[in-house]
Amino acid sequence: MAETKKSNLALVAARAGVSVASVSRVLNGGSASEEMTRRVREAAEELGYVPDASARTLRTGRTDQIALAVADVGNPVYVQMMRTVTPIVAKAGYRLVVSSTGSDPEDQIDLLASLNRGYADGLLLSPLRITPELIEAMRTSRLPIAVIGSLPPEVELDNVRADSATGIGLAVEHLVSQGRRRIALVNGPVDTVPGAARLAGYLDAVRRFELPEDPRMQVTATGFTYRAGRKATARLLGRARLDAIVCANDLLAVAALKELAAAGARVPEDVAVVGMDDTDAAELATPSLTSVDLGSAKRAKAAAKLLIRRIEDPDAPVRRHVIAPSLSVRESTCPTTDTMEAAS
Repeated sequence: MAETKKSNLALVAARAGVSVASVSRVLNGGSASEEMTRRVREAAEELGYVPDASARTLRTGRTDQIALAVADVGNPVYVQMMRTVTPIVAKAGYRLVVSSTGSDPEDQIDLLASLNRGYADGLLLSPLRITPELIEAMRTSRLPIAVIGSLPPEVELDNVRADSATGIGLAVEHLVSQGRRRIALVNGPVDTVPGAARLAGYLDAVRRFELPEDPRMQVTATGFTYRAGRKATARLLGRARLDAIVCANDLLAVAALKELAAAGARVPEDVAVVGMDDTDAAELATPSLTSVDLGSAKRAKAAAKLLIRRIEDPDAPVRRHVIAPSLSVRESTCPTTDTMEAAS
């Protein structure tokens, strides 16, 4: 069977009855009359012609793509970010390409090196760990970057971060108002940006409210995942007497709810639980989970706008935003009427 000949610009031009230059101008968004645009597009559709994206990139220096790199695409907070960013970049004429890099900065450095070869016009990066090597890779990148997360103050890059230390303080203050005194922390790895911030916020709140500062009430999970949370909570319950738990994210908090139920503890009557990020998982949990809203959607939206601004104006001044946290109170800290009646 003879190989089917691919449609090209010359064939489209012949079908439309115009020049090759006119076809190229129309298909690349240049100025043309309505009649010429209609004829060219109809001819291209009839012939099944698809413009060569790589050739267009070489010609224009643009890919019309923005990359979003996150540690774990399965984490609800990153899903929320993706949902928020997609329509923003689409409105600006870009496609969003998502990459799950894990928590190793070396993987993010490799991704950045790849993107610098012309695979994207900008990068939204949400790193869990910040190393001097990653900072240097970002600083020397030709690719515009906006960081969702904290950076050292001397790093001149657009970034939007949460105030998770204040968020932990809101959680502890709420628990204290409920009469809780022995408040434990289930954290993620403390060598990560969020893990370090949450620990600092917890210790500050414990001292501010003059609560027992018991090292046995602090456990570190191997990751910010449900499975790691189950194991960390089991260790906590085996070594400490407590009446409340603050968890570094909602996945760890849902894991704590499950582990407490398995141990026969009632939530919130025996132990109250607070998560962080206020994702969909918080409302879907049983009981529903009180959680600190760290503004993941607001952070993603602000960072996307900063990145698009940076792409359009590489010399624009660096901007840094901090999103204030808030607390969403649900059943895991406040008994409902039904549970109070059942307890009595």
